[in-house]
Amino acid sequence: MPATSKPIAPLLGGASNARPRKRNRAYHRLVKIHRSYTVEEAADLFGVHKNTIRAWMKVGLPVIDRKRPAVIHGLALRDFLSARRSKNRQPCQPGQIYCVRCRTPKSPAGDMADYIPISATSGNLRGICPDCDTLIHRRVNREKIDLIAGQLDITFPVAESHISGLGTGVATALGVSTGSAGA
Repeated sequence: MPATSKPIAPLLGGASNARPRKRNRAYHRLVKIHRSYTVEEAADLFGVHKNTIRAWMKVGLPVIDRKRPAVIHGLALRDFLSARRSKNRQPCQPGQIYCVRCRTPKSPAGDMADYIPISATSGNLRGICPDCDTLIHRRVNREKIDLIAGQLDITFPVAESHISGLGTGVATALGVSTGSAGA
């Protein structure tokens, strides 16, 4: 039986014919500011179509000159993407949690939120959006929770006792053996 040879480069993380993974948005830190990019090079850098770069040029991305091929300076490309990204940011004020469905910061329904600990120093605030009734979350530092809380009524979890810590009367009523009963 002849041995079939498979390309080993993709298995070892080497070069393959696969296209680069497409990103959700153009990450401005990929741009080299001292380099000039053609439309095709910029499209390959971000994993988007060439027409996306051309659409950016129509809405304000400056090009070096109006001759073909269109060349974009790296610093101008980075500044354009940074401005676009910061324009859409909506920071949460104290007492607000960002609702992903509504795409805006909201005060939770009833101004109530639960603190869900993740570690000893941080956790999530969880509430309900008053408009769309979905769960909304905000990561918080335990030490800074008073600054972030604002007018919110925050409920902190209370540790539940273990069944083994219950008295024998309660444990036997629940049908659990505590190991201390002898027959």
